[in-house]
Formats: sequence, structure tokens, C-alpha cells
Amino acid sequence: MKKILIVILAMVSALSLSACNGSKKEKLYIYNWGEYMDPEVIEMFEKEFKVKIVDDEYETNEAMYAKVKTGAINYDVVFPSEYMVNKMQEENMLEELNYDNLPNFTQYIDPLINETIYKLDDSSASDEKMDPRFSVPYFWGTVGILYNTTMVDEEVTSWDILFDEKYSGNILMQNSVRDVFVPPLKLLGYSINTLNETELSEATQMLIDQKPLVQAYVIDQVRDKMIGNEAALAVIYSGEALITKEDNADLEYVVPQEGSNIWFDAVVIPTTTQNKELAEKFIDFLYRPDVAKLNADYSGYSTPNTGAFDLLDAEVQEDPAAYPSSETIAKCEIFQYLGTEGEELYLAKWQQIKGK
Repeated sequence: MKKILIVILAMVSALSLSACNGSKKEKLYIYNWGEYMDPEVIEMFEKEFKVKIVDDEYETNEAMYAKVKTGAINYDVVFPSEYMVNKMQEENMLEELNYDNLPNFTQYIDPLINETIYKLDDSSASDEKMDPRFSVPYFWGTVGILYNTTMVDEEVTSWDILFDEKYSGNILMQNSVRDVFVPPLKLLGYSINTLNETELSEATQMLIDQKPLVQAYVIDQVRDKMIGNEAALAVIYSGEALITKEDNADLEYVVPQEGSNIWFDAVVIPTTTQNKELAEKFIDFLYRPDVAKLNADYSGYSTPNTGAFDLLDAEVQEDPAAYPSSETIAKCEIFQYLGTEGEELYLAKWQQIKGK
């Protein structure tokens, strides 16, 4: 009797363990910017693929890089900006993508955007360029000027308005090492990726001379300040501008005639992944038109997905702030990773500006 009881208990224990293991869902670890993906998209993927997504967020590329580099968490999917993709690619931190597992990407990627992102930019001082084997575009946009039409009584066409004493105390600049140099470098006719000491020194002096006119160097605060009519002009990302314009009808956005930065955030699979196959399924899922539209509507940023674009409201499709012309795009440059020495050079110039 005792033997029979032991056998029965063993069977029950085995069945219980089996049930627990069967109910344990596969996990996908993603690391993304805040408010950059519709929560419904995560729920849809979890339900469709019977998995659990663990979604962590970061505020800067540098913070993301440092955490992924340590390997403390085995992230499967990450969303770095273009120059950080270059850096991670150079340091062998990224898995090569299998495009056979990305049919939605192949079908729906906008060829103009894809070509713009991955072409060799002859104006760049860096030989580094994006390698399509390791990343696909997620969102894209431009850097430009957001201005209040009740406070600016002229047509805004050039970066030079940011250096006009008439708007002293009403100018917001980006508190970002690379972004802050875009206006002066473009006004001077130089590449935003220049490593020429003389060119950078000229741009630095322009920013030092401009500093008394600047109300603040901001990042996230730019929205509230422009919505609240606290400033007349601001350097801003196009997606941020579109969201801000929804709350203040007096605001307009423009990419200056001298050109600017065209940026994009990518989707990559870091070498820390423990499930590359599931990661590729997730990336392909993000390229499903209905999913990509959800994310575009949620974030306000521009999608490189032609199927999703066709689903957007006509008002959004025709907005040049969201989807600039090919002529505007042709005047813009992508930030390149400039290597450790290049990063240190720009940082030193930025510190020089802040120290004045």
C-alpha cells in the first residue's frame, strides 16, 4: 500500500511539474525608447505567438549602449539610432539578419528611405556607413525649426534666424552634442560629420556668440515650452514637432533651405540574444502594415513602411513635416559614427560652448 501511494504521489508530482513547464511562456527581451511602441502591438504579438515580452526603456543611445555592452541582460531586440548602429556594428555587437525571415520588410520597405539610409554619403568625413546586414529602419525624420507664428513675423527658411538678436531670449537649442552643431555647420556649408578642426572651430565660435540669445538648451522640455508660448523658435526633431503642433495651432515646422540631419532609429538584434529566431519574427511583425501604422499613430514619427503609409490619414501623408519631399531629403545628411576620437572632439567643443 505504501509503495502504491509513493508511485501515485510521484505521478502527481510529475504531472504538476509538466503542467507548470507547459504554462511557462517563451520570453522576448526588448530595449526601446520610451513611448516608442503602441502597447497594443506588444499585446498582439504576445497573443499571436504565445510569448511574453519584457520591455525595458532607455533615454539615450549611450545609456542603451552601456547596458547592452555589459551583457547584464540578454536583450533580443534593440532600437539604436544610426550612429550608434555604426558603433555597435564596428564592435561586433550585432547579429547578422536573415532576410528570408523578414518577408514583410522586403515587401514594404520604402526604397527611397532605405537607399538614403544605406548609401555611402560622399560628404561625410567618416568612412563608416550603415551595413544593411545588421539593421532595418524603424522610424525616421528630420531635425528642423519649430516656430510660433504669433511671435515670428517673417517666413522661416534658414538656420540664420537662430542667430538673429531680434529673438534674443526666445530661442531653444538642443542639449545634444551632435544636434547642436547642425545649424552652424549647415550655415557654413560644412558636413554635419566633419572632423576638420578649422570647420568645427568656426561652428563652435558661432554657437558661443549665439549663447546670449538662447533661452535654454533643452531636450524633452521643448514640447511644454513651445506649447505654452514660452519661446518663439526651437530646434526640434520632426516627430516631436508634429506632436507639439497638435497642442498649439500657432506652431509651424520647417527644414531650413541649407539642409539638415535626416535621422533614423533602427531595429537590431544584439549578440546578447538568446532567441534570434523569435527576435526576427518580432521584427517582421513590426513591418506588418497594420502594426507599423499603430506604432506610427502612437508615436507621431514617420514610418518607412509603404503599406503602413497607405493606411495613414491623408492629412498626415501630405504633411511635409512628417514626410518631406525627395528634394528636402537630398539636402540632408545622416549622422555617422565618427570613432572615439571624433566623439571626443565634438564633446570637447560642446564643453567649450557650455563653459563660456
